[in-house]
Amino acid sequence: MTQGAGQEAVVRTATLRDFRVPPYARVPVQGHVGHPGDAFPDDQFPEGYTPTARDLPVINRGDTVQVRVSPSEVPVAPEGLGPLYVVGDVHGYLDELVAALREQELIDADGNWAAGNSRLWFLGDFTDRGPDGIGVIDLVMRLSAEAAAAGGYCKALMGNHELLLIGAKRFADTPVNSGAGTATFQAAWLLNGGQKHDMDRLQDVHLQWMSRLDAVVEEDGHLLLHSDTTAYLDYGSTIEDVNETVHEILNRGDADECWDLFRKFTKRFAFRDEGGPQAVQELLSTYGGGRVVHGHSPIPYLLGEVGTEDAEGEAARPIVEEPHVYADGLAIAMDGGVTMAGKLLVVQLPLRH
Repeated sequence: MTQGAGQEAVVRTATLRDFRVPPYARVPVQGHVGHPGDAFPDDQFPEGYTPTARDLPVINRGDTVQVRVSPSEVPVAPEGLGPLYVVGDVHGYLDELVAALREQELIDADGNWAAGNSRLWFLGDFTDRGPDGIGVIDLVMRLSAEAAAAGGYCKALMGNHELLLIGAKRFADTPVNSGAGTATFQAAWLLNGGQKHDMDRLQDVHLQWMSRLDAVVEEDGHLLLHSDTTAYLDYGSTIEDVNETVHEILNRGDADECWDLFRKFTKRFAFRDEGGPQAVQELLSTYGGGRVVHGHSPIPYLLGEVGTEDAEGEAARPIVEEPHVYADGLAIAMDGGVTMAGKLLVVQLPLRH
C-alpha cells in the first residue's frame, strides 16, 4: 500500500506483508530448533494467543456498521480540569502522532503541550511495527510533565505490547509455559512486530515508566482500557484491584506469570458479536462507567474493510476517519489501523451519533 500519487514522492506505509518475521528474527533461540525462537512449535499457537495483523482474518460482517460520530458539547469536567481526549494505538508512528495531536491543538508547532488544563489519555501500544516506538514513549513522558505543569494531565494505559516489550527485555529467551509448548517473550516480541532499533534504545527509565502504567481507568463515565476483552475481570473486582494486581505481577518478575498476563491482554473481539453488549455490560457493572473505550483491535478488522495483501493504491486502504461505535452503542473502538495505512485517532470525549 502506498500514499501519494502521480510523479510525486511516495511515502510508503507498512502493509500486511511487512508483518512477517524480520531477517534478524530468523535465528532460533539458542537451545531450540524449528520455528524461529520456537515460540509456536509446528505452527501451533499457544492457548489464548491472538494472531497479529500478519494473520488476522478479514471479517466480512454485514451487521457491523460504522457510526459517524463527532464531539458533543464540552462535558462537565472535574473542577479545575478541561476536556478529555483519548489516543488510539500508536505503534511507533511518531510523525503521525505529532500530526494528530497538532490537529487537535493539544501541542504546538514545536511539539510542546499547548492544551492548558485538558486531559489526554493514551490507550496503550506505543511500540512495535512502526519506525520509532521509543520516540513515542519519550514524547508521551515529556508531555506528561508539561501537561501537569499547565494544570492538566497526559496519562497512559498498559497495552499488550508494553507487556511484550517488558517481557522481551527482562526475560529474553527464557522458556515460559504457554499452555501449548515452549514459548519465549523474545520470540513472541519479534513475531509481533518487535523492532531491533527500539530494543537498542530502550532504557531503564522507559521500562520503569511502562511498568507503572495502569490497566484500566474511569473518566467522565468512560471506562478506558486497552484490549477489547473481559480478561480484566480475572485480576480484580474494582479498578484499583486490577491495577494493583497488574503492578504486583510485574514487580514479582515471574516469567510465567507475566506471560499469562500478556496472553490474556492479547485477547480481542469480546464486544463484537451477538454477545458483545452483554460482555461490555459485565465490565461496566463491575468497574463503573457508561461506555467502554478501547484500542487493540484495529477498526478495519472489526469492519472487514481490509484489502488483499498484494493490493495497491487507493482501493487497498482501509477507510477509517473516526472511532467505531458498536455493541449497542456501549463500546468505542479507537485503533484506526495506523500500521495498515489507516488513521491514528485522537478524539475528544464524549462522542455523539
